[in-house]
Amino acid sequence: MNKPMNESERERVAAEEEQIECDRHRHRRAQHAMQSGVAYEEAQGSPAVAPKHLRVGVNTALSDAAGLVHHLIDKGIITEAEYTKAVADEMEREVERYEARYLGMKFY
Repeated sequence: MNKPMNESERERVAAEEEQIECDRHRHRRAQHAMQSGVAYEEAQGSPAVAPKHLRVGVNTALSDAAGLVHHLIDKGIITEAEYTKAVADEMEREVERYEARYLGMKFY
């Protein structure tokens, strides 16, 4: 049975949950911006966005990342909050890479 949390612990958990939600929002926003970058690349006729190429890459990346993240969280090496922040940070960097590739374009 779990021990009841004191006020300080409840505040810490609430703050962590709020930060996780904030980072999830950042990640979704950056995903949308990156999607705009991919659409722009597709409109330019890039072969990198062919359906089979994309599907294989996406499935592989998702499987690899999910396995690693679950393992690290299960081992107590990282927390869900740390993972969520790192994912949002990286998605924003991905948007920056698209914007750098197409000078002058902003996807946010």
